[in-house]
Amino acid sequence: MIPFSIQLGTFALSLATWGLPFDASTHGPAVDRHLLLNLWIILGLAALAHLILLVGLIARRRAEATSWHVEYLPLAALAILFAFLTIRAERLWAAARYTGADLSALQVQVVGEQFAWYFRYPGTDYTFGVTKPQLVDAGAGNPLGIDPADNHGADDIVTSELVLPANREVDLRINSLDVIHGFSVPEMRLKQNAVPGMTIHIHFTPKVPGTYAILCTQVCGMGHYRMNANLRVLPAEKFAAWLTAKQKAVQR
Repeated sequence: MIPFSIQLGTFALSLATWGLPFDASTHGPAVDRHLLLNLWIILGLAALAHLILLVGLIARRRAEATSWHVEYLPLAALAILFAFLTIRAERLWAAARYTGADLSALQVQVVGEQFAWYFRYPGTDYTFGVTKPQLVDAGAGNPLGIDPADNHGADDIVTSELVLPANREVDLRINSLDVIHGFSVPEMRLKQNAVPGMTIHIHFTPKVPGTYAILCTQVCGMGHYRMNANLRVLPAEKFAAWLTAKQKAVQR
């Protein structure tokens, strides 16, 4: 038997950590409302199922023939509920994935590799340079394999920290150099696999300045535990100053 004090402590800890991290993006509240709706519906159905079982055990009676409505009405109710939740979730998914980012959105490439994240910003020409797998060499200062023969890549900025402006839409281009990684920022309600050979776009608008943990949610190897980075959201003027300083450093 588990001591009552441990059970009580576990229950208290669950209450203290109840809920999701606070919303730091504009789409976060809609995501949270949908998740909570799903949770309460599931809890209600579970409670109802246990109540029916309890009533059945107490009554200890079994009908000679099962009426059709006992079999099909619960099935129909679950089908309608499933359709409702699916349609509701589809709207959120479509807004995030099927509707592209605005043309004025900040473009950032997110690249995962064992066991680090890299973030690339286009330079003053607003165009990413060409990358080639055979040119990848982190030791030589080219972790993404940017082709030096392509002028568009000469002013690209590559960092190990994702820095974004608050209240401006961002279009992330996510991919991987080796295996599948999971790009996740809980406070931004972001989670997307980085898949080798694919570039996957996700767009969002951070709204609360601060520093947030970027996690890898796929077990990507022995060093998975240390595959993390930071997302730093800055006010617009501070982000502009940061970007200008990075551009000057690249041009030296």
